[in-house]
Amino acid sequence: MFHVVLHEPEIPPNTGNLMRLTVNSGCELHLIHPLGFELDTARLRRAGLDYKEHASVHHHDSFEAFVLAVHPQKVVAFSQHGDRLYTDIAFSDGDTLLFGKESVGLPSEVLEADSVDEVARIPIAPGGRSLNLANAAAIAVYEAWRQNGFELS
Repeated sequence: MFHVVLHEPEIPPNTGNLMRLTVNSGCELHLIHPLGFELDTARLRRAGLDYKEHASVHHHDSFEAFVLAVHPQKVVAFSQHGDRLYTDIAFSDGDTLLFGKESVGLPSEVLEADSVDEVARIPIAPGGRSLNLANAAAIAVYEAWRQNGFELS
């Protein structure tokens, strides 16, 4: 099982989609506050369908609070400025996949934190700016899960 962490997400449908993703891939979802929306918004419910009730969602006041609560074995942060391709990282059961807010990604203090082990990037075509947060997380989760034989812990 992997930990999928959203650092201060801003768009409710992305979080709803990630609730669906984490339920269907056996992951836990962690939301680092502040959130840019209320968890009971209609857009979150629509994107998440009925998965909100089934998702394992944890709330943390900061990235540091997440680290203290979970004691992650390895944290892979995803950023367009990452120095390694996500496919070049060996993922293990229990790893943390960390994503930033939709508008600006992860702040430098998180990317440079001692608890972040790798900064990975997902390639995009020249001229592209960024991927949708839920799509990027799905790419990462399925690569990590594939590397582990699609086993659920």
